[in-house]
Amino acid sequence: MYVLLCKDGTLYCGITNDLVRRISQHNAGKGARYTRGRGPVSLLRSWPQKNKSAALRAEFSFKKLSRSGKEAYLAV
Repeated sequence: MYVLLCKDGTLYCGITNDLVRRISQHNAGKGARYTRGRGPVSLLRSWPQKNKSAALRAEFSFKKLSRSGKEAYLAV
């Protein structure tokens, strides 16, 4: 799981098995629809997960948090 900071100050959370490739895709406008108009993006933090299922659960939990909750999670 990874969290990006977009140019407009918003946060984007996603999962991947190749972080360098995925960030390049986001910055090239070929990533998620959300980040296409909000680039360039920068990596704030990433966490390895055991498997795809664990990564999806972590992503879902993070996305449910408020902005202040996300910032607190990132600060840990």
